[in-house]
Amino acid sequence: MRLRRRRAEANPDGSMPLMDHLRELRKRVVKAAIFIALGIVAGFMVFEPVWEFLKAPYCALPAEVRGGTEGSCDLIFTGIFDAFFLRFKVAIIIGLLVSCPFWLYQLWAFVAPGLQGREKGYTYAFVGFAVPLFLGGSALAYYVTQKGMEIMFGFAPEGTTPLITMDNYLSYIIMMLLVFGAAFVLPLIVVLLNFLGALSHATIAKWRRMILFLAFVFAAIATPGGDPITMLALAVPVVVLFEIAELVAFLNDRRKGVAEPYGDLDDDEVSPLEEDETSEAAPKR
Repeated sequence: MRLRRRRAEANPDGSMPLMDHLRELRKRVVKAAIFIALGIVAGFMVFEPVWEFLKAPYCALPAEVRGGTEGSCDLIFTGIFDAFFLRFKVAIIIGLLVSCPFWLYQLWAFVAPGLQGREKGYTYAFVGFAVPLFLGGSALAYYVTQKGMEIMFGFAPEGTTPLITMDNYLSYIIMMLLVFGAAFVLPLIVVLLNFLGALSHATIAKWRRMILFLAFVFAAIATPGGDPITMLALAVPVVVLFEIAELVAFLNDRRKGVAEPYGDLDDDEVSPLEEDETSEAAPKR
């Protein structure tokens, strides 16, 4: 404790030598790994209810669509170690989610000393909005997955039976949850960059059409099924969120313009006030 206090007094701005940074990073990484390992152990313990939750969209398909009998919901596996690897993958996912408050804090504790007061405030706000947006996107993906699989299975010719492996289905559902969640956070990143001064509303408005087009392209590529229902379920909310982000950026730039009359000038450009003062101070001939 005394050593930390002495370092804080010697470096009030939080600066550290390179080796101290590396030691601090190693300490944070070790602590984060311990929390994640404990979370993985907990994941093995709660595997069954989590797997039933993940499998629910597949089980909700009509029996004639998924090729099974009424009341059964079976996924196959073809390898000796497939069942173990399935449990291990699910346990890792659970471990990362359960321990995320702890390893995110370790990441924040390493980065925070280098941030200014305003940047810290923006980071807190970003995390506060990013978590519900990510969860909202993942929840939407969970509910549209069933419809997407039903459409894709509908292209199967007569006399064929789908045999979906556990690993294949797990990869599909996790990809859907992550893609939808991350896509919902992207417009928030636009707002964060605008508040940090790295992206103006004029730039966003200039590229609006291209961004909207890329949103649909991203939705078409990112959704594993490729069906139109899933693609639109991802693209439309992202477009709406982007429009909200653009409005927030517009209001923020307008507020800055009112508070700082010459805030839109370049760093090397002379403001009109300074030009007037210079002309008045110049001696008259």
